[in-house]
Amino acid sequence: MALLFFIISLLCTTGVTPAQFQIQPESDAVLTGSEARFNASLKGKWQIMIWEVQKLLVMTISAETGPIPSSERFSATNYSTGSTSRWEFSIRNVSRNDSGPVTCIVQGQFGARTAQLLVQESGTVDILGGNLTAAQDQQVEFQCVTSGWFPEPAVNWSRNGEVVETSLFNTTTSQSHGYMFNSTSILKFNAVSNATVECLVTVPALISPLSSSVHLVVEPGYQDEMRARTQSQISGEGANGTRRGQVNLGYQTDGQTSVPPSESGDSSFSKTDDSNICEIPDIIKSNLDENGHGGARHTPGGFRKHRHVTIV
Repeated sequence: MALLFFIISLLCTTGVTPAQFQIQPESDAVLTGSEARFNASLKGKWQIMIWEVQKLLVMTISAETGPIPSSERFSATNYSTGSTSRWEFSIRNVSRNDSGPVTCIVQGQFGARTAQLLVQESGTVDILGGNLTAAQDQQVEFQCVTSGWFPEPAVNWSRNGEVVETSLFNTTTSQSHGYMFNSTSILKFNAVSNATVECLVTVPALISPLSSSVHLVVEPGYQDEMRARTQSQISGEGANGTRRGQVNLGYQTDGQTSVPPSESGDSSFSKTDDSNICEIPDIIKSNLDENGHGGARHTPGGFRKHRHVTIV
């Protein structure tokens, strides 16, 4: 309590409040090889500003002469306006070794402010096997493999642009070389229709996820195909809607003793797919005898048995 009372008294005495000295952002996640930026803003007179990375002094800025960098990786830009001083501190080509506290110290009444730098790495993502063809209602499986990520990445799936429920896939992750993360995610579902399947992987430093996609082609199921063929056979219709085959008006069963007049002409004898027995009137028999095509015997009732074989 005594220490807190002393700090409050000091702030009131010097006229400095915490809002008069800020560092933004308080935490920054960037990818390896990119650039990290932090801004220090303060109101009031100051002389020297110091920047530290991992508690190592890398930049000194004089209010009168400007920045004095320790290497080309570090720079500072003055964006001060009016009574507000604002300096942007930049770290180029960041590496994992830069991860940790980034501190700005202003000598005198302002003290120090600290932010956190998170250097991350994006790896690779790939759906194994490429495009897939499956029958309708068949269960399909897709395997997404990632490697070389830090920190542990978030893995998600989408189907035709729609996020897939987490209950449909399972992801396992392991570490290699002590800090890099590799993962395998397996997605399973029943094929219903054609779809684009995408595996999306991300870490906070990425503006948008890295992804790999394949296409699923769904063919009609066997039962549906057979049902369609059966229906076509029942209806007797071809692809153009016309009926296939004709009624054999000349076909007579054994034992029939007469033929309707309308069915006794030549047009009454049509092709069939089997050997059939039909009745031919005597008048036709007589004509055959007169032309020298006899040799058949009359049968009682004016009809004779004649076996007629036709080929389709």
